[in-house]
Amino acid sequence: MPARIYKQSKPAGQSGLVGTRQWVFEYGQSAPRKQDALMGWTGSADTRSQLRLMFDTCEAAEAYAQREQIAYEVEQPAERLRRPKVYADNFGYKRIQNWTH
Repeated sequence: MPARIYKQSKPAGQSGLVGTRQWVFEYGQSAPRKQDALMGWTGSADTRSQLRLMFDTCEAAEAYAQREQIAYEVEQPAERLRRPKVYADNFGYKRIQNWTH
């Protein structure tokens, strides 16, 4: 499976953008996962699939993959739709909906 280069999206439950500016490089899974008979845990002999490398730019992540001869796919981030709102509009006299508590 090829490696994946992507930019993390903003967490849905938070308004901050921490961790969304860096590009993430994740190795693809090269060995099948199997379930342990005794404990029931799922594991794999592939330790690279646990790694996540962070890069400042997509080009730096691509350069790393090319230098290490790793097949990769780049996922472009979706555009954020920002709709600016003003708190005072809740109390405007031209408000269409009724204001209630």
